[in-house]
Amino acid sequence: MAEVLRVGNCSGFYGDRLSAMREMLEGGPLDVLTGDYLAELTLLILGKDRMKDPSLGYARTFVRQAEDCLGLALERGVRIVANAGGLNPAGLVDRLREVASGLGLSPALAYVDGDDVLDRAEELGLPGKPLTANAYLGGFGIAAALSAGADVVVTGRVTDASLVLGAAVSRFGWARDDWDRLAGAVVAGHVLECGAQATGGNLSGFTPDPRPLGFPLAEIADDGSCVVTKHPGTGGSVSVDSVTAQLVYEVQGPMYLGPDVSTDLTSVRLAPAGPDRVSVSGVRGSAPPERLKVCVNELGGFRNAAELVLVGLDVEAKAAWVRTQLEAALKDPPASVEWSLARTDREDADTEEAASSRLRVTVRDPSPDRVGKAFTAPLVELALASYPGFTLTAPPAPGTPYGVYRPAYVDRDNVSETVHLPDGTSSVVAPPAELSAAAGALAPSPPDNSVAAGPTRRVPLGVVAHARSGDKGGDANIGVWARDGRDDRAAWLTSYLTPERVRALLPEAAALDVEVHRLPNLRAVNVVVHGLLGEGVAASSRFDPQAKALGEWLRSRHVDVPEALL
Repeated sequence: MAEVLRVGNCSGFYGDRLSAMREMLEGGPLDVLTGDYLAELTLLILGKDRMKDPSLGYARTFVRQAEDCLGLALERGVRIVANAGGLNPAGLVDRLREVASGLGLSPALAYVDGDDVLDRAEELGLPGKPLTANAYLGGFGIAAALSAGADVVVTGRVTDASLVLGAAVSRFGWARDDWDRLAGAVVAGHVLECGAQATGGNLSGFTPDPRPLGFPLAEIADDGSCVVTKHPGTGGSVSVDSVTAQLVYEVQGPMYLGPDVSTDLTSVRLAPAGPDRVSVSGVRGSAPPERLKVCVNELGGFRNAAELVLVGLDVEAKAAWVRTQLEAALKDPPASVEWSLARTDREDADTEEAASSRLRVTVRDPSPDRVGKAFTAPLVELALASYPGFTLTAPPAPGTPYGVYRPAYVDRDNVSETVHLPDGTSSVVAPPAELSAAAGALAPSPPDNSVAAGPTRRVPLGVVAHARSGDKGGDANIGVWARDGRDDRAAWLTSYLTPERVRALLPEAAALDVEVHRLPNLRAVNVVVHGLLGEGVAASSRFDPQAKALGEWLRSRHVDVPEALL
């Protein structure tokens, strides 16, 4: 059997299951265990931590996991690679040394930094007044650290997939221009990065499992292909659907751009390879883009919100009256006042909750005072002087700061990816010799004219399609693919879901720019709704600020489907 590198995942976000690291180390053989702790919102959270204490800025839950599992990882020869360093990877390494010393251990520790460009934000022309500004680095610094003998490698803001790519480069010695192999590792990393989402979590075709879902691992081969699986006996399942769902999650087009390679998602081929095993092959890559993406977070001001319950009859009239009353009572109104009425009531309901609707008001302003008592006191004063049944879902609260996310791009020459090795030496990682100014450009797929004909039936789209959605800054992404792997359903789906139809099915996107990209090998389309989330999740006032359920809303919409597909 050809040599494979077994890479697992134990974290998909800052706050994921703490016990996952131990579960993965004890559950079966591994070579490398990765953990993804960062997102645009996470960097904002870490930035606020750093404001309070400059020694912080890293994912503190990772320290707790290391306290519990570092000895076990060393005993089993499993290397740990995580982006838990956040804004302060050097500080995290210092903390890990303290932890290791307390445990009587002497691990070889390394870290990668150079992503933080906050101190040069104005020089680089970054927008606003950033609280954080971090370029997305690749995996070759991680590879250098592992090749130098590091037991634990922590990083700042590398791309999520770079954790796996770095491990594969170290094991197989791939060159900077081994584009297809590198792209294969990126796909493996993208599947693993969100933890249990690859083993059935958040899957529209879910099968309830009373056990905690297992975390995924990939068996990566020297040619860049892999098999996605999980430890035996763990909850959930690995299937073509669960892997597809993660592949189409939070991407913005058919070319997945990264700092080390541009990955052509239209080339990815999936196939069952046994129980809880899915093979991933055929991945093609090309040179990465000339510029690096930068995650910029800034403090946007302060916000507050209140939710009123409207029960029974005359819901619209009740909502209009209290809105008029509050807006008239705000003597110094906040800069932004947004209202949202959710008609969740049912006629002749047999419970009070089922007869209720929710009216939400969200306010934002640069001043905390205008969204504090100046907002909540006039609202409370209406309690006995407004619509019948006036009630709030929660007591008044002070305003809280919120952040704004803005993507930016910088020339690679302005970023020095630096690896700090276990022996105390440091070196700058050389960028790829070949770069592409046109990375991401793919010719659009021609429409599929082999769609089923004949009579149709009006049913929810989810009868024939799965979906998974999420956020990419201010944009929302929805991956939609054919149920049961049926080619006829895929052909209809890729013909039916046009930007115009997406806007019709999702009226909240009616005035927005919508892109639809075909991914034929995955029997899928990728939908990008630009601007749906405004200035990013931390600033969004949407009911679903991260668009996590947007795909489920789309699946619930009724459409005319050929009966031959049902």
